[in-house]
Amino acid sequence: MRTATWAVLISTAAFIIGGASPAAARDASTAPAAATSDDSEIIVTARRRDEDLQTVPLAVSVVGGTLIDRSYTVNTQQLSLLVPSLTYSSANPRNTAFTIRGLGSSIVAVSQANDGLEPGVGFYVDQVYHARPATAAFDFSDIERIEVLRGPQGTLFGKNTTAGAINIVTRAPTFTAEASEELSVGSYNFVQAKASASGPLVGDTLAFRVSGLVTRRDGTIRNVATGARQNGIGNQAIRGQLLFRPTTDFSLRLTADFTNFESECCTQVYLRVGQSLRPGARQYPALSAGLNYAPPSTNPYDRKTDIDAPLGVTTNEGGVSAIADWNLGFGTLTSVSAWRFWNWDAANDRDYTGVPIQLIQHIPSRQDQFSQELRLASNGDHPLGYVAGLYVFDQKIVGRPNSVYGSQAAYWLIGPTTGTGASTVRVPTNLLDGYGTDGSTRLKQDSYAAFAELNYKILPRITLTGGLRYTYEVKDGTYATYVFGGLQTTNTALLNAKLGVLRPQSYDAHDDESNLSGRANIAWQMTDRVLAYGSYARGFKSGGINLSGLPLDAQNQAVLTTALIRPERNQTYEVGLKSQLFDRRLTVNLASYLTDVRDFQATLVDSSQTVALRGYLSNIPKVTVKGVEADVTAQVTRTLQLRANMAYANGRYSNYPAGPCPLELQTNATTACNLTGRPLAGLSRWSETIGLDYAQPIGPGAIVLHADSNFRSSYYGDPTLSRYTLIDGFNQTNASLGFHATSGLEIAVFVRNLFDSNYIQNLTIQAGNSGLILGTPSEPRTIGITLRAR
Repeated sequence: MRTATWAVLISTAAFIIGGASPAAARDASTAPAAATSDDSEIIVTARRRDEDLQTVPLAVSVVGGTLIDRSYTVNTQQLSLLVPSLTYSSANPRNTAFTIRGLGSSIVAVSQANDGLEPGVGFYVDQVYHARPATAAFDFSDIERIEVLRGPQGTLFGKNTTAGAINIVTRAPTFTAEASEELSVGSYNFVQAKASASGPLVGDTLAFRVSGLVTRRDGTIRNVATGARQNGIGNQAIRGQLLFRPTTDFSLRLTADFTNFESECCTQVYLRVGQSLRPGARQYPALSAGLNYAPPSTNPYDRKTDIDAPLGVTTNEGGVSAIADWNLGFGTLTSVSAWRFWNWDAANDRDYTGVPIQLIQHIPSRQDQFSQELRLASNGDHPLGYVAGLYVFDQKIVGRPNSVYGSQAAYWLIGPTTGTGASTVRVPTNLLDGYGTDGSTRLKQDSYAAFAELNYKILPRITLTGGLRYTYEVKDGTYATYVFGGLQTTNTALLNAKLGVLRPQSYDAHDDESNLSGRANIAWQMTDRVLAYGSYARGFKSGGINLSGLPLDAQNQAVLTTALIRPERNQTYEVGLKSQLFDRRLTVNLASYLTDVRDFQATLVDSSQTVALRGYLSNIPKVTVKGVEADVTAQVTRTLQLRANMAYANGRYSNYPAGPCPLELQTNATTACNLTGRPLAGLSRWSETIGLDYAQPIGPGAIVLHADSNFRSSYYGDPTLSRYTLIDGFNQTNASLGFHATSGLEIAVFVRNLFDSNYIQNLTIQAGNSGLILGTPSEPRTIGITLRAR
């Protein structure tokens, strides 16, 4: 695949250099709109003011609204297929993580989400920070463009973003009436409807915009026990906006939105069985044989399950925001005020089998956040430019973790006997039947920041940039759970066995941090179309609070010292080149970087525990990632555009002497393993995307072909780096073919996963460390048709 990618690039460049004349290049600008994905000049707000992407000395990937529509990119997972340096992992909406260059949040499996951990990749919609990664699992609606900023961005972006930022810009209200409607239907009863309308309400003073989306699709995993189709999609969203512009110097944009997701989701299927060093009787082959149990299929791409516990997700988010811009002449004063909420509840079968091991698993949560940003940015192109501001963020998350075990839990998790020596006793079959936990969690966070960045042209073509951010944050967390049910007994060994599965815990934690971070940059505009730059950036993410329970020590007691984890500090060195050649028909942007992260914050599962149902937060002493990235776009002819994007990343645990042990090294007494020098989990060394848009004018419109293909090399899907958790590399190709009429009507046939590639999206080691590995298989090929009217 890598050879094919570079062959496309080389052949494209050769064609342009050898066969394109200046006249042909000028003709390219008159190509029909359907032939290109976006205009040659792309305006971004990566530095909190409008700038041409090619003049911004940062590594930024931009996906415009046209490409989003043509590629049927409706969420962050699909966005990652177009941006190779972005990785998205989601076992369910709450257990969602995205990384940039392998950094941000640790690899996600079910039950590894932790409300006390901040994401390292900031997720912003219309300048408003979304604190919980789960909100990125919802479908996009009415998007103008998406900017993916790579590397630390905390200097100017509202919250700590040590790894990068996803900056989504929605379409704003217009003073010209417009409307669009879209309906798609496809395989697995897929139905998606989108609509938007905008126009003036009061002359050129007040305008509105309303947009909405509904998505439905049957599940792609079949439960052979119930006949249900699981892991389906049920999403709806609505957004309303008002734009008040009483003068040319002042505008106020008010937004209210709500998004809801309900589905019989999300489960995983049998992937493989790994072998540990635990006694054979406590491993999956013996345990399943003892119950005469066999999974419905050992081929994950049969997409079959037989889980016997309730399954379902109900989650929603929404909020209101007000963005005011006041042009003062010398600069623009911007105020961004927002309140947002997020609700979550889900039922899961955490044993992923038809064996009644766990019957109920819920972690209902509610998050409320308020943010206020005040920013002043210079206007015009002057020797000295600046952005300065203040930021306040307040967040509260409350949760209620609860779970209940079933009739075979004692057999599967404890075994026939417990205790040692003379205290050894037989374990009753119903010891854990009905045994469960309930309780509450709470996180309160307040963050305050002041920031400033100056750009100074020391020479007409050389600009120096320096930025600083001072951050002060306070966090308070509370965790309190109790246990109930199960067989009532006074036997000490049996009581200890029950507590080894679930133990009541109660603790409070407090953390406050202050930090000075920033970046420095030098940019050389070598020619009008070639920019070279070098930069150094320091990122900071405050300490985290464990809010999923604490690991236990050798005496089966909670380790209170693990309630807090240290702040994460990141430093990145980067050099880059941005160029537009041949009358802007060829764009080549290159970046090379080296990143060191101290006290990398990760979510781990304690492999020494019997059950290991919940992950807990931990620091990895040092992680290093270095790599090279390339973004190339070529307007080959008036009707053909080619794109190629490549990311090479080499990520390592530079210092990790006491990491979690891989399954194949686990015994009943395993505590820690040295992972120093091993690969960073969740990071593919190679990731590449190639794409094309071709338009052939015909009659009153054009035939339009779109295709994009993404390849990712193998990576470890679990922080233990077990050989059983290696996820093989894969390729996914999407395409569409349609007719675009000049009247604005469109009809297109689309295919997602054109070649029906089978691959694993994420995986989980089954609770209890039996050796069973579960995985989420890729979605099979989906074929559909779309009607659009604009």
